[in-house]
Amino acid sequence: MRDLRSFGSLRRLPGIFMLLVGVIALVVAGCSNDDSSTGAGGSSAIQPTTVDVAKQADIAALLPAGIRESGQLIVGVNVPYAPNEFKDSNGQIIGFDVDLMNAIGKVLGVTPVYKEADFDKIIPSIQAGTFNIGMSSFTDNKDREAQVDFVNYFSAGIQWAQQAGGNIDPTNACGKKVAVQSTTVEDTDEVPAKSKACTDAGKPAIQIQKYTDQSEATNALVLGRVDAMSADSPVTAYAIKQAGGKIVAAGPVFDSAPYGYPIAKGSSLVQAVQKAVQYLIDNGQYKAIAEHWGVEAGVVPTATVNGATS
Repeated sequence: MRDLRSFGSLRRLPGIFMLLVGVIALVVAGCSNDDSSTGAGGSSAIQPTTVDVAKQADIAALLPAGIRESGQLIVGVNVPYAPNEFKDSNGQIIGFDVDLMNAIGKVLGVTPVYKEADFDKIIPSIQAGTFNIGMSSFTDNKDREAQVDFVNYFSAGIQWAQQAGGNIDPTNACGKKVAVQSTTVEDTDEVPAKSKACTDAGKPAIQIQKYTDQSEATNALVLGRVDAMSADSPVTAYAIKQAGGKIVAAGPVFDSAPYGYPIAKGSSLVQAVQKAVQYLIDNGQYKAIAEHWGVEAGVVPTATVNGATS
């Protein structure tokens, strides 16, 4: 989970697919580090969606004065992490998280302004006041809640993938090469714990292959450079759909936890965003956005605050 990384990991479940030709083109070209790359490579054929929603004055009144007066919500984001936040072929940041944040902005009567940053610098930048809010599929956990508050808006888990025809067991992958995105929870916690269980049992350790971007980890699996990959469930599902049958799921989704938007502790922005998300849930726009991106398996009925499970 991108949010459980040292600072986070991610989870996403997509049902919108990229053009297969784009996937094939990237596989032929090799691993790409371009931000327009999606889970398995290629440029997105998916278009952002918008929902019909008007400003809600009672919710907007909860905004901190500075944000309300500027008319802008400064959002720290790290890409690529399809289908939640990534770039299309024109360099525009798109995805499920983006469409939902844009809808939140409409409810609050402000315009989200997206600022790219390294994942592990987003929370410190929120604490410093550089960003108003973070949007990068952050898993809400107790350690992070000690630094910022979270508005929870989605539920995701971890899921492994393998090449078609493979026989990888995520609970017994001793000696296998497993790709992860660096600093995700899969990198810092989940796969290392599985590897330790192997060595404690006298078996060979898992060979953890770390990649800067999730797209690189996925491409490594597509190209057969690793035996499996571990990522947040939406990311894995999206990659599988894009890979044109080259990779498949390896086992079920596990360790589900909430995604959240990190916001400075004690800020009235927390209540404003929580009520905006709940408004979108209650009125159907939230579900419509999730279905557009194929991530409806992770929708939640209630937007909560600081709902970490561990």
